[in-house]
Amino acid sequence: MATRPTKATGTGRAQDPARTRPARPRPRALRVAAAAQAIEAAGLGVAAVFAAVSTADGRSYQLASGVALTLIAIATAALFAVFAVGLAQAKPWTRTPVVMTQLFVIIAGFTLLDGHRPEWGVPALLLAACCLAALFTPASLRALNRAPRP
Repeated sequence: MATRPTKATGTGRAQDPARTRPARPRPRALRVAAAAQAIEAAGLGVAAVFAAVSTADGRSYQLASGVALTLIAIATAALFAVFAVGLAQAKPWTRTPVVMTQLFVIIAGFTLLDGHRPEWGVPALLLAACCLAALFTPASLRALNRAPRP
């Protein structure tokens, strides 16, 4: 049985040339979606700082819940940042998690509006709408498609 020749890489592992994806230009809309995701990550980072300050000042209902909410906000901000980097690099795996995070941002935005916090809710909703619109443009969808398997 004949095997396909492989190309050596700098990591010491052989890489199959059929599995490498040619570099394609990243569409502007995909960069917009990545920027919106990054801004959301920064906003969550700011919210985490506010949660940490409130917990340290003793304004949290319980110390343990304040610490937990702060850690969850930090972890979520870091995850959003990872998704933003993946979008900026046009990684196909980012499409589903980014859409799911935008759905949660929409829910959080409406919850903030319902809680009379429009200064947080309106930007969240605008960023989510911008990110989803940019993510679903034909150019972005093409850039995030996986290469067909042989």
